[in-house]
Amino acid sequence: MATSLNINGETRTVDAADGTPLLWVIRDELKLTGTKFGCGVASCGACTVHLDGVAARTCVLPVSAVGAKKITTIEGLAQTHSSGALHPVQQAWIAEGVQQCGYCQAGQIMTASALLRRVPDPSDKEIREEMSGNLCRCGTYGRIHRAITRVAQEV
Repeated sequence: MATSLNINGETRTVDAADGTPLLWVIRDELKLTGTKFGCGVASCGACTVHLDGVAARTCVLPVSAVGAKKITTIEGLAQTHSSGALHPVQQAWIAEGVQQCGYCQAGQIMTASALLRRVPDPSDKEIREEMSGNLCRCGTYGRIHRAITRVAQEV
């Protein structure tokens, strides 16, 4: 079934069954491979994108549930920032040396940027709670926390 999606500022039409998880449409149909498959049950956060600016897990979200919502993937995140440069969260990730293997990073960044959009100066507790659903096998949680705090302090 043909479905139109607003993804990273473009309208794209895909041929996918209504129940197909958005993750597979993003990766397989649209070839945007920054969004990762991790667990398949919305527990690890690797598949996180923004739907109208809100963090959403795509591995369990059927494409039919998206409707007219604006989808932003890691590939489109910099476009949401007015300067056209990397998003401030991406810049902080680099400055704090967060990235290790990189597998979880897109989901981590998408969750962190949605938090900072909603709560520009989150408390340590708010950061911990928001990010607790994103798993990092490399254990860079301290650096992730510092990167989020850095963005909050700079804005």
